[in-house]
Amino acid sequence: MLEECRAGLSGGGNRDSADLVSVAILDVRARLHRVGDADLRALCDEMLADDGMERLRDIKLESGRKRAPLLRLVK
Repeated sequence: MLEECRAGLSGGGNRDSADLVSVAILDVRARLHRVGDADLRALCDEMLADDGMERLRDIKLESGRKRAPLLRLVK
């Protein structure tokens, strides 16, 4: 149901609200699968360390402007 809401918000041009619903979806999935904060942080760090930074750098070069990260894990 949350995914339908996110799709509707994205389609309606409400990108910021859709991003917030995405965070809610992530939270629900993490709780259902018992993924702790430390595991989620480790996953994010690993994704950024692999090739995420290269892709992010390429996106920045293509767009000509920097974009803030969509999600930042804070504890």
